[in-house]
Amino acid sequence: MTAAAAAGGTAVAEAAGSELWARFRTRCARLVGRGDPDRESEALERLDRTAARLAAGADADEREREWQREVQARVWREEFAALLDSVAAAERDELLAGLLALRVRTGGHESGGTVSGNTFHGPVAFQTGARSTQEIRFGAAG
Repeated sequence: MTAAAAAGGTAVAEAAGSELWARFRTRCARLVGRGDPDRESEALERLDRTAARLAAGADADEREREWQREVQARVWREEFAALLDSVAAAERDELLAGLLALRVRTGGHESGGTVSGNTFHGPVAFQTGARSTQEIRFGAAG
């Protein structure tokens, strides 16, 4: 549950300000609202505050922007963790699936890319994620 809450929090911070935001915030608010229009409306307001805080720091240096993304991811991780703790096991499974779906829909990075239907033959290095780096060497010289 902790990993799902963390993944959901990261998804919120990554999606805010991207071209995915409008659809993402609606899906996220529905997930948090769990069928209650008032809870959904409150979630939309909190999501908008998150996006506004991240947008306000857009002119800051990269370190400050990254810190703000981490803060907002933590806020939403705690929100999702509390939500998961507050529901019965059957509903918890649905919420866990919903949190995973949020993460998948963001593609794990700000551009909103999606990876689907791939077939790999032979050595493969595959990674998605915002600001990720990877160094891979195949073969004896690696």
